[in-house]
Amino acid sequence: MTSFPKLAQFKSPAALQDRLRQLNLDLPLDKEVLTSAASPLAAPYMLGNRVIGNRWCIQPMEGWDAHPDGTPSELVFRRWQNFGRSGAKLIWGGEAAAVQPAGRANPRQLLATPAHLSGLRRLRLELLAAHEQAGHSPDDSYVGLQLTHSGRFSRPNSTQLEPKIACRHPILDAKFGIDSANDRLIWKDAELEQLVVDYVLAAQTADAAGFDFVDIKACHGYCLHEFLGARRRPGDYGGDLAGRCRLLLKIIDNVKAAAPRLGLGVRLSLFDLIPFEAGPGSGQPVPHAQLLPYEWGFGVNPDNPLEYDLTEPLRLINWLMERQVSLVNLSAGSAYYNPHILRPASYPPSDGYLPPEDPLVGVARQITATRICKERFPQLLCVGSGYSYLQEYLPHVAQGVVRAGWADFVGLGRMVLSYPTLPQDVLGGGNLVRKQICRTFSDCTTAARLHIESGCYPLDPFYKNLPQAERVAAARPRDATV
Repeated sequence: MTSFPKLAQFKSPAALQDRLRQLNLDLPLDKEVLTSAASPLAAPYMLGNRVIGNRWCIQPMEGWDAHPDGTPSELVFRRWQNFGRSGAKLIWGGEAAAVQPAGRANPRQLLATPAHLSGLRRLRLELLAAHEQAGHSPDDSYVGLQLTHSGRFSRPNSTQLEPKIACRHPILDAKFGIDSANDRLIWKDAELEQLVVDYVLAAQTADAAGFDFVDIKACHGYCLHEFLGARRRPGDYGGDLAGRCRLLLKIIDNVKAAAPRLGLGVRLSLFDLIPFEAGPGSGQPVPHAQLLPYEWGFGVNPDNPLEYDLTEPLRLINWLMERQVSLVNLSAGSAYYNPHILRPASYPPSDGYLPPEDPLVGVARQITATRICKERFPQLLCVGSGYSYLQEYLPHVAQGVVRAGWADFVGLGRMVLSYPTLPQDVLGGGNLVRKQICRTFSDCTTAARLHIESGCYPLDPFYKNLPQAERVAAARPRDATV
C-alpha cells in the first residue's frame, strides 16, 4: 500500500509548498491570509446588475434527512441556517432537490415540485435570516436552488436502486447489478419530454419561492451528466456532442422561457475518468483495455481514460453561454465510482477505497481544469471545487486562486458541515478553529451510505452526540482517528 503524508504534517505554507514542488504541482499558495479589508476573497463580484458580496460559495450537497414527502425537516433547516451564518455570499443551492419523485437519490431527498413551494420558500428565508443575524447584509447575497434527477443512481423508495439510464455502460451496469436485458430502465424519448416539463415546473417553483437562480445539475454521474457521455445511445439524445447535450440545453431553453427572471447556472463535471475499484492496498482503475477507445464518459481522453480531455466540455460551456447561462460550478467525476477524483480525501467512505494518489494531486487536477475554463471564458462566473482536503491551508490556496484569476469563487461543501463559519473567520482575521476543520474522514458520505442523517459526525457536537454516530464510527477505517 502506498501512503501519503497527511496535511497535518506540514507545519507552514512553505512546507506545503515544498510538497507541491515534489509532486510537480502548480498551485497558488499565499504565505499570509489577508483580512477582509485587503483580501481578494472579500472583493465583490458584479453579475449583471447584481452585486455578490464576496468570493465564497456554499456548494450543493445531497441530503438524507428531509421528510419522506420531500419537504424540509428541522435538520434541513438547521443546515441551511448554518449556510447563512457562514458569511458566504453565493449559495449554490444548499443541497439538491429532485424534480420528480422517481428521481430522488434517496427516499428523504428534497423535492422541488409545485407542491413543495412553501417549504422551499421557508428554506431560503431562514438562510437569509440567519445570515443577517450573524451580522451580514442579505442585500449582496445570491441564493440558488439545485435541480436534479438522479438517473442511474435513483433510490426514491428505499435503499434499493431504481435506475433510469441514458444508455448501457459496460462497467457501471455490472458494478451496480443493472439488468442488461431490461430495456425499461433506459429513458425513452417521450419520457425525456416529460422530464423537461418537470424541470420547468421545478424552476417556476424556485422562482415563486424567491430564489435568485436555479442550477440545472449535470455532474457526478446523475441523469444529465450521464447523457453528456451517451455516445452509444441512438436517436436525438445521444451520439454526437450536439445530441448528447440536447437534453440539458433543451431544459435550459425551456426554463429560460418559462421563468425569465431567474438566473441560470450549471454545476458540471468538467471531466470524468474511468471508474475505480478497491485493489490491494488502494483504489485502482477497473480493467478497461478491451473498452478502448473509451466511449462512456464526458471530458475523458478516449485513448487513455485516466486523463481528461476538455475539448467537448469547453464546447458545451460555449453553448451554455450562448443561452445566457451566467454561472458555472465546476466539479469532476462521481462519488459512486471514482470518489478520489471528485473529493480528494485522506480516508475513504465505507464503500470506497484508499486513495491511489496523493490527494493533493486530485485537488490540483480540479483547480487546474477550472483555470483552463476561466481562461477560455473570462466573462463567465466560475466556481471552483475540491478545496476541503487543503484543511488549514484552504484559505491560503483559495486566496491565491482568486487573486490569480484562476476562479471567481471558491466552493465549500463538506468543510461547512464541520465548520460553517470558516468563510467569516477567514475574512475576519484568518484565525481558524482547528477542532472544526474538516479532516476528510469521509464520514459525511459514509452516513449517506448507511442511510442515516446528513452531517459531520466526528466534529459537529450536534451530530457527534447522536446515537447514529456510533454506526458511522464503526464504519470508519481503522487508522482514521479523530
